[in-house]
Amino acid sequence: MHGGLELWLFAVALGTSMLGGLLGMASGIFIVPVLTMFGRIDLHTAIGASLISVIACSCAGAAPFLKGGLTNVRLAILLETATTCGALCGVFLAGLIPTRYLLFIFALILLLSAQQMMARRKVPSYASDRDSGYSVERLPLGMTLMYGAGLMSALLGIGSGVLKIPAMDTALRLPIKVSSATSNFMIGVTAAASAGAYFARGDILTSVAAPIALGSVLGAVLGARILMKLSGDKLRTMFVCILLILSAQMMLAAFGINLIERAP
Repeated sequence: MHGGLELWLFAVALGTSMLGGLLGMASGIFIVPVLTMFGRIDLHTAIGASLISVIACSCAGAAPFLKGGLTNVRLAILLETATTCGALCGVFLAGLIPTRYLLFIFALILLLSAQQMMARRKVPSYASDRDSGYSVERLPLGMTLMYGAGLMSALLGIGSGVLKIPAMDTALRLPIKVSSATSNFMIGVTAAASAGAYFARGDILTSVAAPIALGSVLGAVLGARILMKLSGDKLRTMFVCILLILSAQMMLAAFGINLIERAP
């Protein structure tokens, strides 16, 4: 692999991981399309590299979030059990449900999540974004939504952070920064479990994963620092925009419409 491609992989990982770290999402939802459509990299190799990126993002972003008191570790461990159960069920259901139906359902879920997050802007904010400034509400509903997030993640092969954050924001009534930080902590655990299977199959190539891992670490640290300074309203607006873009992409894909075709 020549140096130009390695530098390009590093730059892609830096940008997508900074955005992912800022929003508490898995950067794979951005990295995989970029690597496959513009880098002509095999899908399985791209997913394997994406998992390494997610682990790197989660580990690199954990320290600033924990130091800032934003990550609710106890809640993350509890919610991750539901997400893992959903992911396991999704593995067994994969292939039974047509992809176009799943994409359509996922698009509707993203639209609903965006609407709910915008509605939350009208709710008075908590006194603090830190761990001592809020209380967790409607935990059973939150666990159910986390199960659904893990299920859809396994069925569609995407990071579940895009569903976890709206669930924590609207169901558990967590401050948006706490939702992002806690989601960042959780996605690394889920990705680490999946990465083992891809490594065993030989889908994680060092030549691709190494520059992506380096870029992801730097991007995640920068994203975490920006999040610490960004207001909750701005972060919520940014996340809603991402949800709307992803929803439109999923809806078009459900009807077989691809705005960007892969180069032969």
